[in-house]
Amino acid sequence: MATSVAGGSAASSFARPRPFPAIFVGGLIVGVLDLAYAILVYSPKKPILIPQTIASGVLGMRSYSGGTQTAALGVVLHFVIALGAATVYYLASRKLTFLVSRAVVCGLVYGALVYLFMHVVVLPLSAAPHRHTPFIYKATEFVEHWFCVGLPIALSVRRYSR
Repeated sequence: MATSVAGGSAASSFARPRPFPAIFVGGLIVGVLDLAYAILVYSPKKPILIPQTIASGVLGMRSYSGGTQTAALGVVLHFVIALGAATVYYLASRKLTFLVSRAVVCGLVYGALVYLFMHVVVLPLSAAPHRHTPFIYKATEFVEHWFCVGLPIALSVRRYSR
């Protein structure tokens, strides 16, 4: 029998996980933070370019002539990716319980892994235009993924796994 921890048992810390809010809340927070970061850093004077750039992963250069329709597609795709990242973390946390018990460290590492996956696998396979990005932008975006992608997902999963 598990020992009592603050009125509950240690075994029950995963007894009532709530996958929908864990994934939805984490994905929503990530989607908003990451999109806001991209707009503020890369295109504050013409914010529509950021979601159009996201849509260019599917549409290529045509995305930039599609106005609000392609921007809307970019926003939808961005949130699908954010929810997908939250889903992967949640599902992994069901088997690797340290992802919940050590959420801060694991979230920071997960943010780095998401960044690498996006830049090594997803972007090269997409139709998005490939442009040179200065190192300072790559470095700050890498760190941004620790705090605005991995950490919110891990904390959301921890919150709704207890």
